Amino acid sequence: MSARLNLIGIGSGNPAHLTLAAIDTLNRADLILVPRKEDKPALADLRREILARHLKAPAKIVEFDLPKRGGDGDYLADVALWHDAIAARWAELIAAHLPKGGEVALLVWGDPSLYDSSLRIAARLGLKARVEPGITSLQVLTAAHCVPLNGLGGAVWLTTGRRLRADGWPAGAESVAVMLDAGGAFQSVDPAGVTIWWGGCLGMAEQRLVSGKLSLASAEIIEARRALKAQLGWVMDIYLMRRETP
Repeated sequence: MSARLNLIGIGSGNPAHLTLAAIDTLNRADLILVPRKEDKPALADLRREILARHLKAPAKIVEFDLPKRGGDGDYLADVALWHDAIAARWAELIAAHLPKGGEVALLVWGDPSLYDSSLRIAARLGLKARVEPGITSLQVLTAAHCVPLNGLGGAVWLTTGRRLRADGWPAGAESVAVMLDAGGAFQSVDPAGVTIWWGGCLGMAEQRLVSGKLSLASAEIIEARRALKAQLGWVMDIYLMRRETP
């Protein structure tokens, strides 16, 4: 395919988090693809708000329904099939709306290089991709809590809720940052000496923050997460945990 794909990091929920470079890239696009998720309409709403606020140049905006991921088989196999389906949808849209090539833009939640598969999906199509980095939810989390990511000279382990449940606290890591948690994976670790900083729907009007000793904050986080899901129908959260060292 002759088109070039620009993956633009848009932050975690605040349209003001777009960088100047991201805005410039957005305004050079010939085609902007906006994915919709049936269970998370606010994500498409945020993209529309960003376009209304920052897009000044003429560009074709095409919204599409994101294929759903299967969940009955092996996790990695299900994700691979899902990525195949998304890649096919991208190819169909680009061929239909930009047959002679040009600049395509996709607004990616957070940053396209951190726990996001847009680059892997683009590789399936052989598309030339360019990444405009964005503010990540990890940055928003630590800023919101006014806490450094790492302890003094300490190591940080970045992982998912699935891996934390399966592997436990990583050996040698003083701090553990957890993304993509289906809910409450922190309950699987020994809370002794652990402090947690949690954020739900970061950057959005509904943002919730909880911090404290894990043994005391765990129940409050579970309730805050439940309340957000009841309010919005979904919740995206992230947290940082730090274990006291002797």
